[in-house]
Parts: sequence; C-alpha cells; structure tokens
Amino acid sequence: MNKLPIKNKIRELRFFADEMTQHELAELIGISRQTIIAIEKCKHSPTLEVAFKIATVFGQTIEEVFEYEMS
Repeated sequence: MNKLPIKNKIRELRFFADEMTQHELAELIGISRQTIIAIEKCKHSPTLEVAFKIATVFGQTIEEVFEYEMS
C-alpha cells in the first residue's frame, strides 16, 4: 500500500502527551487501535470527524496535526 499525501504529527503528539499509547488515543476518540496505526503510518486518511477529534485530544488545530502535501 502506498503512503498517502496526508502527513501527521500524531506519534510526536502522543510522545509529548505523557507517551500516550495508540490504544489510549483510539479509546478517547472511539476508533480502533489499528486505525490509529494506519493513520500514523500515512496508510489511511482519517475522516474529517476523526481528524477533528484527534486534534482536539491534543489541544491542536487540524492544521497543526495534519499536513497535505501536493504532488
């Protein structure tokens, strides 16, 4: 599977949030850990709702968490 043009800082944000686990983040926003893994590895694009939820967990804007790279 190819990486998508949407990059993110989720791993970095989890680290600075007392090393929050993927499972903990998944529980907070109501998705599976496997989905968090795929989003972190840029193999899955989050829905807009999930992107907002992730950003909110970390007190960030979507633009601070996600970046779209045009080719």
